Amino acid sequence: MTKLTKTAVFTATGPLKETLLDKTTRIVRKINDEEAEVSHAKVARLRKARFEKDQADET
Repeated sequence: MTKLTKTAVFTATGPLKETLLDKTTRIVRKINDEEAEVSHAKVARLRKARFEKDQADET
């Protein structure tokens, strides 16, 4: 029979409760990610418009 080590006996732990700080951090990160996505889309749209305007001005 094999010997069991202390770490092999009770390795499964349930999910930890989310603390108030964890919840706040998760929400703030989600908001920041959404705002960054909107900002990147706006910048891409403006760059495309500027490129098209420059192309039209050159011709």
